[in-house]
Amino acid sequence: MDMTSHLLALTPLDIAAVGFLVAVWLLLGWMIDYPSAKRPSVTVLMADRRRAWMREMVQRDVRIFDSQILASLRQGTAFFASTNIFAIGGVLALMGNTEPLTGIAAEVTDAATPAVIWQVKLGVVALFLTNAFLKFVWANRVFGYCAVLMAAVPNAPDDPKAMPQAMQAAELNVRAAINFNRGLRAMYFALGALAWLAGPWVLVLATFIVGWVVWSREFASIPRRILLEEAP
Repeated sequence: MDMTSHLLALTPLDIAAVGFLVAVWLLLGWMIDYPSAKRPSVTVLMADRRRAWMREMVQRDVRIFDSQILASLRQGTAFFASTNIFAIGGVLALMGNTEPLTGIAAEVTDAATPAVIWQVKLGVVALFLTNAFLKFVWANRVFGYCAVLMAAVPNAPDDPKAMPQAMQAAELNVRAAINFNRGLRAMYFALGALAWLAGPWVLVLATFIVGWVVWSREFASIPRRILLEEAP
């Protein structure tokens, strides 16, 4: 049998489940990045805090503290990028040798699953992980741009160039954080996509769970409540 014949083993429910996964991922991303003014997400709330950080930086004579914070942010993006490389490598290795999955499936059901079906399912996971890797790498690079702009901000707070340059650094900081958050969401949904190995209904359930986790952390979490509290 050729590959096309094997792919026919994917049922309409399989395709619908994957479509649901992608739709939830895209919809949540839109809701988080562009929420309503009445119900801002943690990402949007933190963007305002990042801009406030750069305004405060202008007033500081010594900015070692600011550089240390930015360095820790870059380390975080580098860590997740390297983690994704290992995860992608593991998934690709499993795609090249699906016998372990075939053996597990044989113990659960008598139906034989073609290797190409396992590869397609793992391919979806690999695509999410690759997307996450690219987002983390870009976030790391934009944080680097932000560091350069921060270093270029004049030390004199009354310098007419100080605040505009600090605001440019703030916007780069915000963009880097947005890409970092998008990378994290792609990782969450990569874990959800693994559920497809157990069947389409399990994938639908995993999508609901992952979607709820992502939504609740952005719109119904304790950190969000803290960010909304007025400073004393």
